[in-house]
Amino acid sequence: MATLTIAIDAMGGDNGPSIVIAALQQALKQFSDTHFVVVGDETELLPLLQREKLIAHPRLTLKHASQTVTMTDKPGYSLRAKPDSSMRVALELVADESADAMVSAGNTGALMTKAYFSLKTLPGILRPALMSVIPQARGGSAIMLDLGANPVCDSDTLFQFGLMGSVAAQQVLGVELPRVALLNMGEEEIKGNDVVKATAQLFQQSQLVNYIGFIEGDDVFSGKADVIVCDGFVGNIALKSCEGLADLLLNNIRSNIHDHWLTRWFVKLFYKRLQRSWDWLKPDHYNGASLIGLRGVVIKSHGDANARAFYSAIEQAVHEAQQHLPQRIRERVEQVLLEQE
Repeated sequence: MATLTIAIDAMGGDNGPSIVIAALQQALKQFSDTHFVVVGDETELLPLLQREKLIAHPRLTLKHASQTVTMTDKPGYSLRAKPDSSMRVALELVADESADAMVSAGNTGALMTKAYFSLKTLPGILRPALMSVIPQARGGSAIMLDLGANPVCDSDTLFQFGLMGSVAAQQVLGVELPRVALLNMGEEEIKGNDVVKATAQLFQQSQLVNYIGFIEGDDVFSGKADVIVCDGFVGNIALKSCEGLADLLLNNIRSNIHDHWLTRWFVKLFYKRLQRSWDWLKPDHYNGASLIGLRGVVIKSHGDANARAFYSAIEQAVHEAQQHLPQRIRERVEQVLLEQE
């Protein structure tokens, strides 16, 4: 008997429902105790499920939704005009506890708005944050948030991001005492704007966060911290700048392979090694980003994810649901509220 139920928005993303069904086929094999509810337009999904021989699978349910949120829909419009979208229906399954988590590759702004409307934040949480696992030196991983959900934050919100990230590092990464750092323009205490400085003071005053101070952008992947905190404007630009630089390097190498067989062999070998490093560097292409701080597990897959990447987002949803991550965050927030009394 299935112990978890995961709702899947099959219509979101750039590549259509075919990659979702392919990922789902792998997930059904991997997670034998999990039931999946596929949400979307049944006229598109039924042929895909029949082709993959999943239509009668005992751990799969198809739930029709007549509308789809496009990647260009504005969040407010999608909330008002598309109440029967696959994204909204999947979120409502989590809200009424028919599902333990949901996964979508759809419009990030719409997902954020609909999730906030349908699920609400945990008691005491000001804003949900978009969080992802990013690779670190020597093969480790770290949590980074916010990555774009909240472009402007005050110090209380950033402090809560650190709190939630610390719980996530414990539950998702298995780090007993996560090191929490603030992303800043320098490591010195005098560096940074007033919000960052005020946030540092809040961390220093709390006994529930293992705060280690400021880190700079060149230390994001260094392994110095287990949790990296910043507002969504900074986080989104930082991560996408790294992706852009890696793309530039790969494209430059690809376009400068010379005709001599020895040079060509060497460059191709180096290119393959760099390509593997790039696959390791891009967390949003192999892992889901979590909207944490909500009363349920919501995973955002990359918009142009392939089947392997979307499967990884499903894997993340299963793991966070198994770890009861929202409940663990709620318990930590309650501790902070008691600490502040």
